[in-house]
Amino acid sequence: MFDVLVYLYETYWRPDACPDHAQLTRKLSAVGFENDEIQEALNWLDGLAAAGDAYQGEQGALSMRVYSAAEVEHLGEASIGFISFLESAGVLPGPMREMVIDRAMAIGGNAMDLEDLKIIVLMVFWSLGEEPDALILDELFVAPEDRLIH
Repeated sequence: MFDVLVYLYETYWRPDACPDHAQLTRKLSAVGFENDEIQEALNWLDGLAAAGDAYQGEQGALSMRVYSAAEVEHLGEASIGFISFLESAGVLPGPMREMVIDRAMAIGGNAMDLEDLKIIVLMVFWSLGEEPDALILDELFVAPEDRLIH
């Protein structure tokens, strides 16, 4: 599913640039994606659109996000740490954080892989028509061992 999401991000600059589900399914099949992963990705994107509508408003300056036991287990320390890093850097406001958590929790399985969470973060920005700044894109795409330290 994540390969489909990355392909959509790279191919369509905004979600409203994507064709309808039927045409998009045909295009993705023609590129070589399996029908199961296409349907899973499209269902996940529908949930992302619904999450964008659900999380409105602002978080208070003194408010704090407390993760449930299920969220801690599913997301894992690395993913929660990355979400906290993005929040503290001022690039992931509360409503977007909640969208990231919602969509991460919608993925089956046990502990979330950090690389998969980064794709979810990227897709949340994409779904809102926002482009993360260059430093955040670097965090999302460049592996730590490939970074040049000056």
